[in-house]
Amino acid sequence: MSGITRRKFLGSSAAIPLGLGIAAGSSAQGKPATGMASMIVTGANVYTMVWDNPTAEAVAVRGNRLLAVGSNEDIIRLANASTRRIDARGMTVTPGFIDSHSHPILPWESQGVNVDLRRISDVQDVLAQKAAVTRPGDWVRGFMYDDTKFEEERALNLRDLDDAVPNHPVYVAHRGGHTIVVNSKAFEVAGIDRDTPDPVGGKFYREGGEFTGKVAEYATRPFRLLAIPQVDRAQLMQSAILSSKAMAAAGLTSTTDAGCNRDRFVAYNDARDAGELAFRISVMPRGGEFYDGLKKAGVSSGFGDDMIRIGAAKFGADGSASERTMYMSTPYEGTDDHGILTMTQEQIDDAVDDAVAHGFRVGIHANGDWTIDMVLKAYERVLKNHEGPNPRHRIEHCSLINDSLLARIKATGVIPTPFYTYAHYHGNKWVDYGEEKMESMFAHRSFLDAGIPVAPASDYRPGPYEPMMAIQSMVTRKDMRGRVWGPSQRISVTEAMRICTMHGAYASFEEGIKGSLEPGKLADFVILEQDPHEVDPDTIKEIRIVQTVMGGLTTYEA
Repeated sequence: MSGITRRKFLGSSAAIPLGLGIAAGSSAQGKPATGMASMIVTGANVYTMVWDNPTAEAVAVRGNRLLAVGSNEDIIRLANASTRRIDARGMTVTPGFIDSHSHPILPWESQGVNVDLRRISDVQDVLAQKAAVTRPGDWVRGFMYDDTKFEEERALNLRDLDDAVPNHPVYVAHRGGHTIVVNSKAFEVAGIDRDTPDPVGGKFYREGGEFTGKVAEYATRPFRLLAIPQVDRAQLMQSAILSSKAMAAAGLTSTTDAGCNRDRFVAYNDARDAGELAFRISVMPRGGEFYDGLKKAGVSSGFGDDMIRIGAAKFGADGSASERTMYMSTPYEGTDDHGILTMTQEQIDDAVDDAVAHGFRVGIHANGDWTIDMVLKAYERVLKNHEGPNPRHRIEHCSLINDSLLARIKATGVIPTPFYTYAHYHGNKWVDYGEEKMESMFAHRSFLDAGIPVAPASDYRPGPYEPMMAIQSMVTRKDMRGRVWGPSQRISVTEAMRICTMHGAYASFEEGIKGSLEPGKLADFVILEQDPHEVDPDTIKEIRIVQTVMGGLTTYEA
């Protein structure tokens, strides 16, 4: 976010007590505001996302709700001497953007080094510098590693790390979150040698019987337990604050923690109580103390309010798209490797049964077509005798689909959340899938054509969260070198904007209170310097965010 001027976050809805939100499954629109406006925005090109009234010129806000949307003349009549007036001539206003799958908090970054660099030699240099100021025996940690973006056009390996840091254990985390690279000292400290077998659901990568340093999925656990430091409550709160403000600067007003634990849940509430939480968040509990505690307390999906709400229970059934560990029915290009499964069918069935029995919706990470089939089998079984509204179970990522899977997703009312910036940002990785598979990956066109309300998802940190990059990626399917991946999956600018707003609200059962600009809905909106419809599609990501408003309060202003 360098080069962007941030102004002080002007407030929050911290006075709203947790637990007064709409109930799970509700889509009841908020009561229309009445009286004079506290804020008006006029002269803009307003996209409302309302089918029968898609555009307007101005909006009026009263308190934290939209008072009116209409012509300049109509909106100006609602202003008085105390109304804040924003002249947005030549600019575009949209509903606040929503990210349905991200991981906003990673506080141990402050104790490691960012290795999102373009040369392996540069990674070696920063790790060696960190080792020089690290106590003997302590771990040297790197984060945001990306194996396909080096000028050397190869991945980081054990030898690179041994050369740079021979005497400290080194742990370098891929930004995708499913693989790491470690050095020889790390294997020694973890008690893992060449005779150690791969665990179920994990892999120690080898060449000629020797470790390469790459470790995937459940095989990373012993290293994580040793290398990841404990962080305190204040550090977690600060991470939540910084992430929320950075996302607000990109035009996001709502996001999702797709795998939240108790400490992160507390951090979001602490940030909100401090008046500094700059996004609304749906938290998806993932196992452990937090999830078990919610079940014991009788708390389930939908509990919360407009700022912090409990979402679907989260599970993970296979590997990563960006790290090429997702499990597919056919292998990766030029290999016999199908990927890694991290749950059996029985485990998926049991997790779904237990979650539903405790009142939770379910969101299962499933990238590959084989894994998606497994998840759908569990959903189809649990929905067989379901009565009542569609619970909107989710498939997180849902990367590789086919016609049969599409039909089943539609029939079950399941919400897919494919990556929205991946086609653009991670281009080099798609070589390992091949052009044919890419016509069925991140399949926004196929989902829309099937009438499926596909949700917007960055999976940040694995993928960038910026909605402008997301729109460009979905519209062009071009990577950063200009290569096109899966052109049949291109969608229009209007469709991409609707995914990033209304579909995001629908994914969290909140379409009645946000996602479109309508009287009575939350006053969440973004002012863009240019209209995404009117610029070269290859430059959409360069559109500047002028102002982000959440609940009638400015969370970012350029």
